Amino acid sequence: MTALLRLLAVITFGWTSLAQAQTFDTAAEAAYVLDVSTGTVLLEKNADEPLPPASMSKLMTIYMAFEAIADGRLAIDDELPVSEHAASYGGSSMFLDTTDRVTVEDLLRGVIVLSGNDASAVLAEALSPDGTEAGFARLMTARAQELGMNNSTFRNSNGWPAEGHLMSMRDLGILAQHLIVDYPTFYPLFAEQEFAFDNRVPSNSRNRNPILGLGIGADGLKTGHTEAAGYGLVGSAKQDGRRVIFVLSGMDTTAQRAEESERIATWAFRQFAQRELAEAGTRIASADVWMGEQETVGLTVAEDLSLLVPITQRGALDARVSFTGPIEAPITEGQTLGDLVIELDGMPQTRVPLVADRSVARGGFMPRMRTAGLVLWSRITDAANEATTDDPATSEDAATADAT
Repeated sequence: MTALLRLLAVITFGWTSLAQAQTFDTAAEAAYVLDVSTGTVLLEKNADEPLPPASMSKLMTIYMAFEAIADGRLAIDDELPVSEHAASYGGSSMFLDTTDRVTVEDLLRGVIVLSGNDASAVLAEALSPDGTEAGFARLMTARAQELGMNNSTFRNSNGWPAEGHLMSMRDLGILAQHLIVDYPTFYPLFAEQEFAFDNRVPSNSRNRNPILGLGIGADGLKTGHTEAAGYGLVGSAKQDGRRVIFVLSGMDTTAQRAEESERIATWAFRQFAQRELAEAGTRIASADVWMGEQETVGLTVAEDLSLLVPITQRGALDARVSFTGPIEAPITEGQTLGDLVIELDGMPQTRVPLVADRSVARGGFMPRMRTAGLVLWSRITDAANEATTDDPATSEDAATADAT
């Protein structure tokens, strides 16, 4: 048996599944848990339902402020004025007034650590096309769509209760990942546990994130609470090179939020392990080519393939190769031709793109003659089955995978 055949056996056969290992029953109304290292979604509960996000939506304001600093529209030491509108916000606050001029750096800490509604509005007005928070909210919505956050609509910069101000847990997870990956220089701000701005209200200086400092690798991101939203958290933690993002919403108390956040982070790290399945360029299968100079093309993984699996799983994976064939030439090396579909009981399906291992040019006279013969044979077969077609049959079937 070749190395390739052994790999296909591991991917294709004999997985004994213990669904109990990955089942997690959360008290949250909605939840989303992502292993960032492998892109594996570990848990989804009402993950795409638009819900009031409360202060968790401040993450979008922070992201857009980071963007503005990165492209030079805003500087970390810029001092911004505080409008009457910004100063009028109640709830979580930096206790700003209209006589203040506050640096962008302090405002960012005011939003991240203190969850300041006023600080968020100051940043929003500075970045808004028309200088208003409402104008910035429209900009937030448009930018969220560009980032793939399809269930997010913003009415303000800070999550203050407003009709139509909604985000899904998946969208918050997408946003958290962008903050971590796109702005690693700024991301450590989320781990800060205290910010005593101007010593105005010392009792208000602590970060509300309950998982910071617990020794579980937690380093972000944002809590939220309103009567409509309940208690929520966008959290992230890193252990032994693995990063997990978890988003929870709709809990009843701060204590429940703290307990559930720690419980779900511990579960994500302890109950799953990363398995390396194939190196980039490994040929998984081959596909027939239509009208090409070559009769087949190899299907390979473009990047190293690893999968997060429950630690109690043993044996090989249940997977299949899926593509529509034969594939018509011309084909370009690296062109996506199909998927490796991996399924584990109790976990979302994983689809890994498979790409062409080489280019295949459109054929000349002989390939065309071979194709003509195949068309003729297809018509004869179809006629025998009382059906007609002028095109080559197509199918999406793992049985077409060729391991030779």
